[in-house]
Amino acid sequence: MKNSKIKSYCKINLSLRVLKKLNNGYHNIMSLITFCDLHDIISISKIGNLKDKISFSGKFKKGINKKKNTITKVLALLRRNQLIENQAFKINVQKNIPHGSGLGGGSSNAAYLLNYFNSKMRLKLNKKKIKKFASQIGFDVPINLERQNTFLTGKRGKILRLKQKFRLNLLIVYPNLICSTKKIYKRNKKISLSKLPSLSYIKDNKKLINLLKNENNDLEKAVVKIYPKVKKIIDYIKSQKGCYFSRITGSGSACIGIFSNMKNVIYAQKLIKLKYPKYWCVVSKTI
Repeated sequence: MKNSKIKSYCKINLSLRVLKKLNNGYHNIMSLITFCDLHDIISISKIGNLKDKISFSGKFKKGINKKKNTITKVLALLRRNQLIENQAFKINVQKNIPHGSGLGGGSSNAAYLLNYFNSKMRLKLNKKKIKKFASQIGFDVPINLERQNTFLTGKRGKILRLKQKFRLNLLIVYPNLICSTKKIYKRNKKISLSKLPSLSYIKDNKKLINLLKNENNDLEKAVVKIYPKVKKIIDYIKSQKGCYFSRITGSGSACIGIFSNMKNVIYAQKLIKLKYPKYWCVVSKTI
């Protein structure tokens, strides 16, 4: 195996409804998810040592547990199932996606690495098996196995892949706050009684935007209660020219804004960098 590089893309929750708390402490959620061009880069090669060498680089390398993370979990899982025996790997992840942001960087890393091993190492895992493995690593990991717009149906574990292509211009602002998903769900009091309307009628961007304008992220209230600055960021993004809507993605703390065109996104980025110079702010688009 020569040194290989894998692009590991981040996910965006365009909407999120918490439907029910389950007896095991987890929640049923309904969410419309897309993917954008922001990505980590995973470099991987075989080494002669008996021990893996896992490292992290890039802007958001700090705070990641080097001994226990989604990369080590993938390797441990494949070894438990005797799929990569007597082999060690050198893996570096260039972290361009902030962790604890709701952008799913760690889950994405795991999914792309699973797909890579399945393809390059010829593990011959079918879709059902690889999804089962992904679920054992983390709830969000199966979502990232395919880079396709996705609808979480509200029935635990059921993922619907959408044929529709979304063409969205995004601004992502990360206020340097690491949100604990467990903590946010614990603090969340909002339970949606209604479900998202049918997505079958969404044939173009205009209809998608009209749907999303009336949606929200149920976890947002819990996040802004703990971190009031997140509300200020969302409101400031909303006030920018051409912004259709703004909200957190996942359980935060990253805030997204969807804009009418890329020119407005770039202009909004300049203003936000002036107002919040310490915050990370990037222009992106769906893929």
